[in-house]
Amino acid sequence: MLDGDEPVMRDELLSLPVTVDVETAGRAFGLGRTVAYRLVRDGEFPVPVMRVGNKYRVCSAELWRALGVSPESG
Repeated sequence: MLDGDEPVMRDELLSLPVTVDVETAGRAFGLGRTVAYRLVRDGEFPVPVMRVGNKYRVCSAELWRALGVSPESG
């Protein structure tokens, strides 16, 4: 997944699996773990969040769309 506090690069985003955890999705938006989970709890996360069992998942394609990134955008 995305590590550290450095900005997320396009190639990193495009290499993500089909779904990612909230921490990874939050990092793509420049959000820390606590803020990301608070936004999920409040229904205000920037993209749809799915609940799978006791975990939250975010579709990578939704991240790409929200951030204006696509494989075709070169």
